[in-house]
Amino acid sequence: MTTTREVVAADDATLIGRSLHEPEIFAVLFDRHAPLLHRYVTRRLGPGEAEDVVADTFLAAFQSRGAYDRGRPDARPWLYGIASNMIGRRRRAETGLYRAYLRSGVHPGEIAGARVEDGVNTLAVNRPLARALLRLKRADRDVLLLVAWAGLTYQEVADALAIPPGTVASRLNRARAQIRQSLGEGERP
Repeated sequence: MTTTREVVAADDATLIGRSLHEPEIFAVLFDRHAPLLHRYVTRRLGPGEAEDVVADTFLAAFQSRGAYDRGRPDARPWLYGIASNMIGRRRRAETGLYRAYLRSGVHPGEIAGARVEDGVNTLAVNRPLARALLRLKRADRDVLLLVAWAGLTYQEVADALAIPPGTVASRLNRARAQIRQSLGEGERP
């Protein structure tokens, strides 16, 4: 008989494998990763969309858990990949969030009373940055924000988006260059 402590200590791949016969085990995966995933999605889409995207992400993950590569002990890249696809389907909501921020100077999450930026090492959203993020291609923005806001490594981003690590590096370099250029333009008189 497995104890609760053993279940909580198990790696993600083990939990996913066990959830095929014990579906309730998948809840441990949710408890482990949903808070940070929610924070990331809130930063991308605002609090109104975040609840739905996180729920849809875990529903999709649960439904496709049989295809998960159990050779990968950490499911974060897989979950962030699913979330990125869900965010892509809500592209208008993401661009609308950035445009609203440009108009008001206040992140919609702060208007609703939610504190969106709550980490010392996070990339703070501001008007020039929101404008720069709007100018990026979706693929470049996904890579940049998975690294900057989700804290994924290049390999984890590659796994999340099903692209080669070299593509991650080139997209990230391009996104960073465009962000620097956009932010530099904003400083000119």
